[in-house]
Amino acid sequence: MKRFFTLIALLTSFVCAKAQIPGAGGSGITGRISGTVIDSLSKKPLDYATISLYRSGGKAVLNGTLTDDKGTFKLNNIAPGKYKVAVTFIGYPTKFIDPVETTPGKPDINMGNIIVSPGAKTLGAVTVTGQAPVIENKIDKIVYNAEKDITSAGGNATDVLRKVPLVSVDLDGKPSLRGDQNVRVLINGKPSGALSTSLADVLRTIPADQIKSIEVITSPSAKYDAEGSGGIINIITKTKDVSGLSGSVSGGIGTRQNNGNANLNYKQNRFSLTGNIGSNFAWPQTSLFDLNSVRDLNGRTNTVVQSSRAETKRYGTIGSVTAGYDVNNYNSLSTTFRVNGGGFQTDGSGDNAFDLRKYTSTNYNKVKFSGFDWNADYTRKFKKEGEELTVAGQWSHSKLGSDYNAYYFNVDPNDFPNQIGNNDGVNDEYTAQVDYALPVTKSFKLEAGGKSIFRDISSNYDVYQQFDANGNVTNAGPFTLSNRASNKYDYSQNVYAGYTVLTFTLPKNYSLQAGARVENTLIEGVPSNSTQTNLQPFTQNYTTFVPSFILSKTVKGTQTYKLSYNKRIQRPSLQYLNPFINKANNQSQTEGNPTLSPEITQTVELGYNTFIGSSVINLSTYYKYTNNLIEGINATVEDPELAGDNNPRGLTSRTTFQNIGTNKSFGASFFGSITPWKPLTIRGSVNAFTYRPTVNQNQSANQGEIKTYFNYNAFLSASATITKTWTAEFFGVFNSPRRTIQGQNPAFNLFGFGVKKELIAKKFTLGLNALSPFQTYLKLDSKVNSPTINQTTKIRYPLQSFGISFTYNFGKLTYGQQKKKGVKNDDLMQGGDQGGMGGGGGQGGGPR
Repeated sequence: MKRFFTLIALLTSFVCAKAQIPGAGGSGITGRISGTVIDSLSKKPLDYATISLYRSGGKAVLNGTLTDDKGTFKLNNIAPGKYKVAVTFIGYPTKFIDPVETTPGKPDINMGNIIVSPGAKTLGAVTVTGQAPVIENKIDKIVYNAEKDITSAGGNATDVLRKVPLVSVDLDGKPSLRGDQNVRVLINGKPSGALSTSLADVLRTIPADQIKSIEVITSPSAKYDAEGSGGIINIITKTKDVSGLSGSVSGGIGTRQNNGNANLNYKQNRFSLTGNIGSNFAWPQTSLFDLNSVRDLNGRTNTVVQSSRAETKRYGTIGSVTAGYDVNNYNSLSTTFRVNGGGFQTDGSGDNAFDLRKYTSTNYNKVKFSGFDWNADYTRKFKKEGEELTVAGQWSHSKLGSDYNAYYFNVDPNDFPNQIGNNDGVNDEYTAQVDYALPVTKSFKLEAGGKSIFRDISSNYDVYQQFDANGNVTNAGPFTLSNRASNKYDYSQNVYAGYTVLTFTLPKNYSLQAGARVENTLIEGVPSNSTQTNLQPFTQNYTTFVPSFILSKTVKGTQTYKLSYNKRIQRPSLQYLNPFINKANNQSQTEGNPTLSPEITQTVELGYNTFIGSSVINLSTYYKYTNNLIEGINATVEDPELAGDNNPRGLTSRTTFQNIGTNKSFGASFFGSITPWKPLTIRGSVNAFTYRPTVNQNQSANQGEIKTYFNYNAFLSASATITKTWTAEFFGVFNSPRRTIQGQNPAFNLFGFGVKKELIAKKFTLGLNALSPFQTYLKLDSKVNSPTINQTTKIRYPLQSFGISFTYNFGKLTYGQQKKKGVKNDDLMQGGDQGGMGGGGGQGGGPR
């Protein structure tokens, strides 16, 4: 049943005690030095820039602070005198203003807008524009500026994510953060129903030319939804707040895929309107797939060998319209409507053997998805600077459909029955949210809010097989609905949350942020058919307390130390909970588990960041403890429905999702940027962590070799400015195998390069790019090893591509500050088929 959009009134009360931190000086008159730091390129404020205060002509730092999210700063308790102010920010040369004088008659001075230029020297009030940095490190996140990376052109969001520090992407297109796939992906700070439906597929529909930047948040505060043990990845699209009319058109043609993107931006007085549309499609790509599986149960063994190929075609479109109106200086309204659609189809064939008996197969799979997100928010500002109330709501609607057929020849139909399947899933999500921010004093800020999320998901999964007059499976005759293989399921999830975050600016350049969040989750699953005896309704109801803590200190204006702690949860999605046994592929079945508990992860991290000129170094070490760790367990089981002459006990492979135990992981990450000489910039990152779970006793029989494993992912790039209009870049990505208690998922490495030429007064850009130029196929090998199953899989995925890209900008580009308010749902295990789609297709499907 569809529920129309519902808003929940959330009331928050606060008891505020005013406090005053005394200055370090004596009893004389003191004042304040303030100002706003502005980027010369984007005209946007720089948040978390370091402000250092010296005596005029001196070298010893007297005081310092950081700019806020509006680029403003205030240095309080300043005695009259002549001073030097230094502005430093990662990737920007330090700017000095000397002298800045205060007097007893005028103790307060506002320096106004201080313009700083990235990668270029500034002198006095003269602005010299330069190239914005590709990677920025801020106090609470890492920012990868994709629009400044020429090798990103012509690809999609999946290609871009592979280059983001601390992020890796597996073969299926699922991103992970510092090795943890339980991440939440947002678009412009907001969730998308499409992403919760089919994360990997939707990411492939977003053209790289539509992405402005990607933010990585490894230690989210209590203000964020508690979901996502790995952290948050926020994709910022090229939605601009501009004066007048402007826009851009971009696209690319390549041997692997083609894309196009268009942006149009308009602002007049207090009204703004932005539109964006992008699409891409891939040329047919053929993947190769080899599997060797030996199953053993109580002395009975069978062997399945598969060698297949699959041709895949893919397409996608995503677009949005955003309108905003500032009623006055204190009230503003905005709304965004985003639509998406796409899909792929795969044709496969294979040569196979079942206990040395050879057979062949063909396979066809077609997937379509579509949906929209409609959100609106109201912001009320007050006379007190920084006090703000935001009320927001969102409706997300998505559909996911999958049609497939699988035919088998020269084999017992009980082992491999011909099948035709249809799966239709619908996901409706309604959200109401209230956030309030209050600067109680100059050194104390309070934030609080509440939120409710209502999700309704329905899944209709029909499978048709061929039966004789006695009801036995055959591979001939008309197809009839198979009750044992079909499934209808309704699932609902309601989340109620409230949070409070306190931020303190302390003496000696310390800052402290402490927060707490409480979330209650109610889950209900109701099967609409009961042909499988294990299909029973289930209910879960649990409350989670989520604290967060960040302490940071800035030293000499160029070094920052940060200690953080947070707690995160990972709720299992419908695919993990649905107890239906999916037998679309009889020899590789899957089954959900309604008794799954959410993963609970606690992380402690110590970080250090410093920069010298335009060079950046960031180091962090962390300890992560995960309870109720969820993994897919592959085991050999007996299925009486598969019993036949060739397989009398009906042995088959079945993957179920289990809480396997706990994992204590130690890790360290590094990323840095250096400019050995002016035309060349080298950037790199590496993340390494341990994996050694303590397995529950009931899962010990499924565990492989017990020891500590080291996992890593790394990235290296070099960019060069050849002339004023020519630039070039090279990059490499390196990933180790990802361990599980039963084996490992594939390792892979890839390389790419690109060149770019700016034409027509830098309004038109033409580029050439290549991905994996020296290797046609990406080689991906994985294995499963347990007492009941030994399986190896080899996949050869076509990744090599060569392409041409272009971008044309028109109109006047005068940027304003991007709004960051609105709904942010960060609370589901993504890529888990929230649309209700079951796994379809038989052997020969290959990778997508």
